Amino acid sequence: MSEVGEGILRGLEQALAFIEGTADESQYVVHIPPEIDIKAIRGRLGMTQQEFADRFDFNINTLRHWEQGRRVPDGTARAYLRVIDREPEAVQKALRVA
Repeated sequence: MSEVGEGILRGLEQALAFIEGTADESQYVVHIPPEIDIKAIRGRLGMTQQEFADRFDFNINTLRHWEQGRRVPDGTARAYLRVIDREPEAVQKALRVA
């Protein structure tokens, strides 16, 4: 098998182990980007600033400051925003009041 093929197979085996819960989690690193385009995330979701702030529990003024570049979200907020960007339905489901 070629080196590329082996790499693909290794990646598939790792993905399967992760899904099955048998992966060694100490081998994985979470990447939190130093910058995040909040306005683009909001735009992909088709939300106004107010809707986005209300839906994901952000202070509207903080959201505006982030989008205008006056402030930068901290690491925790960037991680949360990344999850919103990748899995907005899961976040909304988790935040839904019973």
